[in-house]
Amino acid sequence: MDNAKRPEARVLVIDDEPDITNIVREFLEAANYEVVCLNSTKHWFDQLSAFQPDLILLDITMPGEDGYAVCSQLKADPSTADIPVVFLTGKDKDEDQGRSFKSGADMFIKKPFSGDRLLGIVQIVLASGKARPNRV
Repeated sequence: MDNAKRPEARVLVIDDEPDITNIVREFLEAANYEVVCLNSTKHWFDQLSAFQPDLILLDITMPGEDGYAVCSQLKADPSTADIPVVFLTGKDKDEDQGRSFKSGADMFIKKPFSGDRLLGIVQIVLASGKARPNRV
């Protein structure tokens, strides 16, 4: 374990489709990201507090609280406002992209997506300086 490479960053993925979270997890872990996935918004805040992600990938349409509500809550709380949020969604880009940014999202990725595009956007958002400082 002493020789283990430090993860690039921590990414919390919240999407109600297990197939999507599994694909995203596999792709990001292969690129040396630490990933936690949730398939609902039911306990998202507890997981957020425990995991302390550097970035959140968030679906818009989910049972219960939708992604807009989760993102708005994140951005309204000073302790989480600086965590970048990237919406990863099957929603219509023209209809929902503006609403995504109004709720505080940093980027918007339309499903279906390529792994390379996803990784590129994750890297851009993390490099943009919006990511939280490294923790000790």
